[in-house]
This record gives sequence, C-alpha cells and structure tokens, in this order.
Amino acid sequence: MRILKKLDIYILKQFTLLFAGTFFICLFILMMQFLWRYVDDLIGKGLPMEVWVKFFFYASLTLVPLALPLALLLASLINFGNMGERLELLAMKAAGIPLLRILRPVLLFSAGVTVASFYFQNVVAPESSKQLAALLYSTKQKSPEMEIPEGIFYNEIPGYNLFVQRKDVETGMLYGILIYTQGRSFDDTQVVMADSGRIQATAEQMHLKLTLYDGRRFRNMQNTGSAMDHATVPYMRETFLEEVDLIPFDNNFSVMDAELFNDNAQTKGLDMLTRGIDSIGTRLDSMGREQYEQYRWSFLQSPHLERNPDSARIVDHAAASATVFDTIYARMGNNERSQTARVAVGRAQSGLTQATSMQDYYYGINRSLRIHFLERHKKFTLSLACLIFFFIGAPLGAIIRKGGIGVPVVISVVVFIFYYMVNTAGEKLAKNGEWDVTFALWLSTMVLTPMAAWVTVKANKDSTVFDFEAYRKFFRRLLGLRESRHISRKDVILNDPDYAALVPDIEQFAADCTAYKDSHHLWLMPSYLRIFFRYEEDSEVIMLSTQLEQFVLELSNSTDLHVLALLNDMPILVPDAHPRPFRRPWLNTAAGVFFPVGLVLWVRIWRYRLRLWRDLEQLQHLCHDLINRITPYTQAA
Repeated sequence: MRILKKLDIYILKQFTLLFAGTFFICLFILMMQFLWRYVDDLIGKGLPMEVWVKFFFYASLTLVPLALPLALLLASLINFGNMGERLELLAMKAAGIPLLRILRPVLLFSAGVTVASFYFQNVVAPESSKQLAALLYSTKQKSPEMEIPEGIFYNEIPGYNLFVQRKDVETGMLYGILIYTQGRSFDDTQVVMADSGRIQATAEQMHLKLTLYDGRRFRNMQNTGSAMDHATVPYMRETFLEEVDLIPFDNNFSVMDAELFNDNAQTKGLDMLTRGIDSIGTRLDSMGREQYEQYRWSFLQSPHLERNPDSARIVDHAAASATVFDTIYARMGNNERSQTARVAVGRAQSGLTQATSMQDYYYGINRSLRIHFLERHKKFTLSLACLIFFFIGAPLGAIIRKGGIGVPVVISVVVFIFYYMVNTAGEKLAKNGEWDVTFALWLSTMVLTPMAAWVTVKANKDSTVFDFEAYRKFFRRLLGLRESRHISRKDVILNDPDYAALVPDIEQFAADCTAYKDSHHLWLMPSYLRIFFRYEEDSEVIMLSTQLEQFVLELSNSTDLHVLALLNDMPILVPDAHPRPFRRPWLNTAAGVFFPVGLVLWVRIWRYRLRLWRDLEQLQHLCHDLINRITPYTQAA
C-alpha cells in the first residue's frame, strides 16, 4: 500500500515549490533588515570581499529559524488559496476527501521543517552566531575613526580617551575635541583640547594619524623622568595651531578568535545552555551564602560582642528580639555608647555602599541567567511556530480561496507582525525581570494556538469565517440595535394592494397594540424571577409582529410615496428581546444565579420593554395616519 498517493504527490509538489520561493524571499527581507541594523559598522571600512561573503553567510544561517515559520505561513496561504480559487479543493471534498486528509502531506512536510528548525537553532545557529559576533567585533576595530561617537568618551584606541562634541560624517572632521592620555603611572597624564581635528589611517595601516587644529596641551611634570623634575613647574602648558601625532595602531583587518564568545547565550546549544544555567545558579547560591556569612561575622565583630562571650549565642538564637540589644546598650558607658554609635554608622555606610555595588553585580548575573533561560525556551517556541503557522495558513487559504501574492501576503504580514510583537515584548520584559521567563516566551504560542485550532475547525466544517454580514448581525443583536426598513417604490408591480381588505386589518392591529400596552404595563420594572427562572413565551407580541409584517409586505406594492414613507417609519418588533436574555433556559438560569451578570441583563430587559412600549405607541399613530391615507383608495375602488 502506497503511503503517498498521486494526490499527495501533486499537493506536495505544488507546496514545496512555493515554499522554496517564499523561504528565500522571507530570508532576503530579514537579511535586509539585519544589514540595515549594522550598516554603520560595515560601510566605509574597506572590508575585503571574503569578509562580506562570510558576513552574509553567517547572518543568513542565524536568520533561517525566523524565516521558516513566515515562509510556511505564506506558502500555505498561497498554495491552498490557489487550490480553492481553481475549485480543486471543492472537487476533492466532493469526492469524499476531508480537508484534514488533504492537508496531511503538507503537515508531514511542516513537521520535517519543524525538526530542521530545531536542528538549526541547536547546532548551526549557535556556531554561526559565534562567527558572526567575531566578524562584527573585528569590523568595529577596523578603522576606529569611523566609530567615534558624539558626546561621550571613546576608549577603543589603546592609551587614549577621546571626547568629540560634534563630527561631520561627510568630511571626517571632528569638532570640540578633548583627549585624555595616561602614561606609565597615574601622575604621568596629559590633556589635549582642540577646536577641530581629524583621524586617518596611514598608508601602511600600522598607525593612526591624529591631526589637531587650534588647541592646547596640559601635561603633568611631577613624574615624567625629565630634567624638570627638580624645577618648580608642576605642569606644562602648550598652545599650537596645528599638530600631527602618530598613534601605533594595527589597522589591518583580522578576525579575532570566535572562541572568546563562548560565554554568550546566543552561541550555545541546548546542552551548553543547561550547563550554563546550572553553573550560574550554583554561582549565585555560593555568592549568597558568602555574603550572608560576611555580613553575619561583620555584625558579630562589634567591640561589645567581642567582650561578651554569650553575645554570639544571643544573636544566633534571638537576633529578632529588640530587648536583647536594649539590654546590651544599657550596660555600656557613655564613651562606649559614642564609640559604638560611630562604628555602627561607619559600618552602615560601608555596608550600604557594598550592598549597592553588589546589587548591580547580582542584577548582571541574574540577567545573564534569564537570557540563558530565554535562549533555551526560544529553541522550542520558534520551532513550534512552524506548525502553528501552518495550521493558520492552510485553513485560512482554504477559507479565503484567494491565491496569488495579494491577500495572502497581507494576512501573512499581519499575523507575523502580531506574533513578532508579542514575542519581542515578552522577551524584553523577561530580560528585565518584570515577567516570568517561561510565561513571556510561551505567550505568543499560547495566543496563536487557539487561533490555529479555531481556524482549522472552521475550515474543516466549511464555515464562513469571513462572513462580515453575520458578524455585523451578531454585534447588532448583542448591542440591542435593530435594522431599519428600506422600502422603495417598485418599477414593476404585478398585484396592487387590496386597500379595502387592509383597512380592517390595520384597525384591528392598532387595537391589539393598545390592548397589549394597557394590560402589560411595560414601563414597570420586570420580575427578576420570571425573567431568569419562570420564562414564558410572549405569544401576543409574536402575533403582533406577524400581523405587522403581513400588511407591510402587502402595502409595499403601493405606488403612493407617502404610504411607503409611513411604512419605513414603522419599527421592527423583536418578539424575543424583552421576555428573556437567552434562548436556552440553562443560560438564563446560570445568568440569574450569577447576580452581577444577571443584574446587567435585567436592566437590559427593562430597556427592551420600554423600547417595545414606545414602538407600540408609535405604531398606533402610524396606523392611524396610514388608514387616513389609504381610505380614499378604498372609496375609489
């Protein structure tokens, strides 16, 4: 028995061709976004062609896991949209093949793509991220004059701290320059201030040529080792119009060792991430114990506790008792109290400073731990996104039945942007420690999985998911809005209205409206128990609604525009709006038991009763006007 039949091969062949095309398109778009992010670090550096080839190669490998779900979504939409537009899906369903059976070959292919995505994230992407990070860091070290920022100190040139107030990217001129250099010791320092300048690489690429204009140089002379050591000159001040310095700097491009990035979470596989999480957790525990012991022994080493052998036991067993400290403090003399207070204040300030620094240090370690957890969860969520996007794209394509690159591209972009926004927001909040890591990374999956299941069920049942008229009617009913009559004059009328027979019917209808309104007292508050627990169908309103629609239908054949205007003003009666909130009895009972919901629905029912009361009054007046209008026609007949 063949596992893949001819129909499966036909569907799979169409899908794989589309998937290959959409994958490279999505990868190209993601590559352009990635290149735009690092364009300032790459352009103008004089990089050789082989470096560009490596950069694009490693960058594309790291972006493959993100391009796969988007390509699956787009290919599924286009493929099954084309099949629906060509009526191929209709023919298959007419032959007795259910939709899930039609999706089976593509589902198996998507499962294979999911496995491939996990392999890329666990094996290929970490190594590619490592090599790409080495290339990017080496590129930033190439031609450092291109990297000098504005408004902050730049220290990537060895031995120099450079501050530039403003720079001209086109000419390469730097303005408002402040250079701080330090020699062999702290005292051997000099500061240079210049109005403008320029940094260029020399021809042999082994030095940086620093040209400064209109500046001043300040140098400490106390520890320079020159003949001026014994003079009374503490520093040297020099003014210049133009000065050229050569700074030793190997400006040739060389890729640094990629193994230096092994500690980065993005460069680790699943096993390495698990070991990294264990090691970081162990490190945090050991540091916590060490800090606890340090603070404990620091507290125990106070002058009074050293003289009191029982104080350590007291602190260990009753540290929370304030009376112990009051007792110890009361036994001290005035000098001891002052000394103890000074020591306590000093230790408190020292402890506060140390705690602040340790807080920042712990935050960095905890952030690294959270990033490791994020990368481990991401390998599963991003792989599972391939299957989720398939179960969104394929059923939507079967429902929409629009192929090409129009509607499918729009839907794919909307779904992927929503997924990307939720995933990115959760990842950012998890890195900052505001959300739990597991919840943040799986939030996008938890949101899209019910959507995929709902769309698949609707497509399997041939439901009209995009029937906007049905949604409009649902929300109008939910909000209590009614349709208005739109009766216009007909060009061709086969049968004229029987005005003589209609006048008694309209009179009887008006009398029934008056009788119902007077007997039911619709303006009064309805009974809570009757609405939710003792429902009775209002047959009188059903009969009034039927009578109204009968003579409206008959009079819609009239040629009198005034009669048609009166018909359009007649409201549409809703027989089941005022007696109960739901059609199913158990829903009414549940709503009545849950009082907050029942109270809202009770007010809503009262509103419908008042609306029915106004409608009946309006119908009385309109029926009177209508009778006066059609009476002359009965006399003419």
